[in-house]
Amino acid sequence: MRRSIFLIAVLVAGCGNAGPMPSVVAVPAGEFIMGSGASEREAAYRLDELAYGHDVTRRQGWYDRELPSQRVETQAYGIMARPVTNAQYARFVAANGHPAPDVGEATWAAYGLVHPFARTRRHAWRDAAPPPGRGGHPVVLVSHADAEAYAAWLAKQTGVAWRLPSEPEWEKAARGVDGWRFPWGDRFEPDRLNSHDKGPFDTTQAGELVAGASPFGMLDAAGQVYEWTATAAGPARYIVKGGSWDDKGCGVCRPAARHSRPAEIRHILIGFRLVRPPVGQQ
Repeated sequence: MRRSIFLIAVLVAGCGNAGPMPSVVAVPAGEFIMGSGASEREAAYRLDELAYGHDVTRRQGWYDRELPSQRVETQAYGIMARPVTNAQYARFVAANGHPAPDVGEATWAAYGLVHPFARTRRHAWRDAAPPPGRGGHPVVLVSHADAEAYAAWLAKQTGVAWRLPSEPEWEKAARGVDGWRFPWGDRFEPDRLNSHDKGPFDTTQAGELVAGASPFGMLDAAGQVYEWTATAAGPARYIVKGGSWDDKGCGVCRPAARHSRPAEIRHILIGFRLVRPPVGQQ
């Protein structure tokens, strides 16, 4: 299967407080294969069982709720090549005083997550500044509303209609048009993504694993951080895609995998990227 990359780096200076225009990859209009079939879901469960040594994801039916394999059509769009980074988000925080990414201990405990509160501290900002050495890492501890606020600010700064991607837009950019199980093909290869399979059990520099690029050139489409989408999944819940540095297996890192999270959650595993109209359109 031939793999073609449609990478267009949009690095336009002079965008005011927004800094350089984020680099995007172009996704053309047309159909793609979305969702998964029984064989893909079974393979995902087996990957997890091999990595974890148990069948919890199977017993809990993690992948049973995926959309069935189907052809879906999208319009053309551009999507950020990498997740929004701490450095990019810092311009937004500095420009309008938006609360910096953080979470209180009581709030974190109320989420009922497996990660201890102490683990959030390496991702939390101090004095409206990102943690040292993490400017190029994906921003996390941002709610769905935070991501939408950043999109609205970036749109105002650049004159481009930035927004969160729909689930189909995100999935198409992540896997290409032929229904690949992973951004690079049908076989799981742990060297191509930031997951718990290879470590370091933390976020890393966004986009550094170029071997994991999707057919359209989207980076960090598997692993690294889950990403908010604009697709609702019930009252005040939205679909997140992509898997994270915390996952191994990595069935949940497949573009077809889908889970929802409460809109207000600020999680160390969730970041985001944005889409825009094709270059030349606003």
